[in-house]
Amino acid sequence: MKIQESELILNPDGSVYHLNLKPENIAENIIFVGDQDRVEKITQHFDSIEFSTQKREFKTQTGSYKGKRITVLSTGIGPDNIDIVMNELDALVNIDLNTRQPKKELTSLTIIRVGTSGSLQADIPVDSFVMSQYGLGIDNMLRFYNIDTVSETDIEDAFISHTDWDLRKGRPYVIKGSEKLIPFFDSKKIYKGLTATAGGFYGAQGRILRLDIQDRELNSKMDNFNFNGNRITNLEMETAAIYGLSALLGHNALSLNAIIANRATGNFSKDPYAVVNNLITYTLEQIAKM
Repeated sequence: MKIQESELILNPDGSVYHLNLKPENIAENIIFVGDQDRVEKITQHFDSIEFSTQKREFKTQTGSYKGKRITVLSTGIGPDNIDIVMNELDALVNIDLNTRQPKKELTSLTIIRVGTSGSLQADIPVDSFVMSQYGLGIDNMLRFYNIDTVSETDIEDAFISHTDWDLRKGRPYVIKGSEKLIPFFDSKKIYKGLTATAGGFYGAQGRILRLDIQDRELNSKMDNFNFNGNRITNLEMETAAIYGLSALLGHNALSLNAIIANRATGNFSKDPYAVVNNLITYTLEQIAKM
């Protein structure tokens, strides 16, 4: 079935609408960052850069690192942006943009998120790394898709019960990270667990300025949630959405976070740029070995 112009919007040059990219502009190995300024902090390590573009907050550079072709793309903040980025990237590799027909042979992208986050656990210190074995979405974006085949309903049910979750905010969802990628990035130095993904930065993450919030105790409840040894390690705004859409679309995704704050102890990294750069170099080395 042909996809209508109003559903898959292309720019006059044939590139996808928001990302401003054509199929030849991207590699099959992709690094996501939130901040557009972080793109060049990664590509400065490349041996060469073949392509660069930017539209709005979506900045993309594609090049080579130790013989591996890699694209680095800034997603901006939040699950709504992930909805745009994941669908347009998939369209670039799995839809013929000329005929507007899905391809018969599908391509599976490798997507690594390199992000920053705050730890919810006192024993996960600032300047450490967290690998998200699961993404726990409290943002509700993925519920617009049919996710029953990829969601971990037993963890969802346990979380709803443990937190006395108000379902007026929508049912949380849990998606596992790529089992194919986890072994490449696992290390004794990396903390592992569930990463919670919120749809906002203030009230959605328990911050109170002038407005009160629906559940003042939610962060505390999340701190002590444990499902078969899996704790909620950190709280951010992208991982669960990336995991969900990747699983539905047939891509492999893994989220790595540099911990620059600890919500439990109130600490903030003395040098957040250093820990982010350490995570960047670690990620590039592991991708090169894949």
